[in-house]
Amino acid sequence: MPEVPTLETERLVLRGWTADDFPDFASVFSDADHCRYIGGACSEDDAWRRLAMTIGHWSLRGFGPWAVTSKGDGRLLGSVGLWQPGAWPEIEIAYWLNRRAVGQGYATEACRAARQFAYADLGLDALVSFIHPENRASQAVAIRLGARIEATIELKGVECDRWRHPPGSDT
Repeated sequence: MPEVPTLETERLVLRGWTADDFPDFASVFSDADHCRYIGGACSEDDAWRRLAMTIGHWSLRGFGPWAVTSKGDGRLLGSVGLWQPGAWPEIEIAYWLNRRAVGQGYATEACRAARQFAYADLGLDALVSFIHPENRASQAVAIRLGARIEATIELKGVECDRWRHPPGSDT
């Protein structure tokens, strides 16, 4: 597996996933209301498969989602990264946070670091975010990142809005 680069921001560390992250990861995906826009609730066994897919994404694509942790105490706050499983139409900058991390600007801060990595280190020139039309919190993050909605599409049987991140933007 390729080494997952570690990124740092003022308050966060974006790092590779470990088995020790599983309890917090599974907790997020056991909360049906909280994870309704990120694939829905699942059993602990399915959460394990989701974490394995997340980790394996780095091997298959050379990029993927990071575990986002607090610099202060090292606690897992969520996930941010580049996502393009299977026949996904474009490379997405995807993000989710656990309940205790929502509303503190962590998603925007981590997405900026991931986007900078995508443009500067990987040489990508385009990123999108696929966001459910009712997911106001993720829409707000996309707006703060300078992304603009460009179309409504169907993705895996679900209607979502495709938000385009400006190439090389650092807003």
